[in-house]
Amino acid sequence: MKEVSKLLDYRKSIKVVDATLRDGGLVNDFYFTDDFVKKLYMANIEAGVDYMEMGYRASKKVFDESKFGKWKFCSDDHIREIVGENDTDLKLAIMADIGRHDKNDFDQKANSPVDLVRVAAYIHQLPDAIDMIEDAAKKGYETSCNLMAISHAQEEDMRVALDMLGKTPVDVIYIVDSFGSIYPEQMARIADLYLDFAAKYGKQVGIHAHNNQQLAFANTIEACGDGVDWLDGTYLAMGRGAGNCAMELLLGFLKNPKYDVYPVIKFIEDNMIKLVEEGIVWGYDIQYLLTGLLNQHPRTAIQFTKDKRKDYAEFYKEIYE
Repeated sequence: MKEVSKLLDYRKSIKVVDATLRDGGLVNDFYFTDDFVKKLYMANIEAGVDYMEMGYRASKKVFDESKFGKWKFCSDDHIREIVGENDTDLKLAIMADIGRHDKNDFDQKANSPVDLVRVAAYIHQLPDAIDMIEDAAKKGYETSCNLMAISHAQEEDMRVALDMLGKTPVDVIYIVDSFGSIYPEQMARIADLYLDFAAKYGKQVGIHAHNNQQLAFANTIEACGDGVDWLDGTYLAMGRGAGNCAMELLLGFLKNPKYDVYPVIKFIEDNMIKLVEEGIVWGYDIQYLLTGLLNQHPRTAIQFTKDKRKDYAEFYKEIYE
């Protein structure tokens, strides 16, 4: 059983990362207005959030620019339109998705408002991910690596991957429950594994959770209590499919007085509710529960949602087979 002090005390080493624009952008194809992004930026500053992920820096050779909002591509110019030179304590991040990125799109850190490059990769893509990490670090950025879909990975493969990453310049290695299929007891064991390698190589560990089984918050605070320091959240849990760990839950839980949940609640009231009223759909629902239970990618549940189906039992039979 976790020590009570692990849940009631706070650690200065904890970093909260807002992933609303990036993971939430997967829900609305990144069509956020500049006004929305500016207000989110200000809310993060007021709430004491440590990092704000501005979106993907996806390759225009891979994606049709006309089919997405600009935060899919998230150029330095786009970011500066919102934050200027970002003379605040809030640091800025962007994500490079391996196989869908171009490292040539990243300027030297000295010329960019971006502080952190988050590299997302499956274990089989690790050589390419390491190349991106090394390139970003050489350019002066902080770096993290999101190892995706670890619920499908063998433990020995995870050990090899963590050992490979430990030998790179990466600053933070992320546990990612891509399918929302991991339970807190499993999360505790996974966190221990990651933290062992982090201690060996002097790295930090983060968690990015999905809410298919309504466990994103539970898994996040489980990992936090085990010693994981970098915690991802999104406002009103906005994110792909079932969404993520809710920022309002996370900041309400953390005991560090630097964090203030009120600006988050106010932003949700003024801005997030409008997205819901406009018909943008995300969050826990039966179809996402079912893919989570079966440890499957939520793409079938996302299509089920788009088709406005309600035949959950038939859907369960389809994906079970």
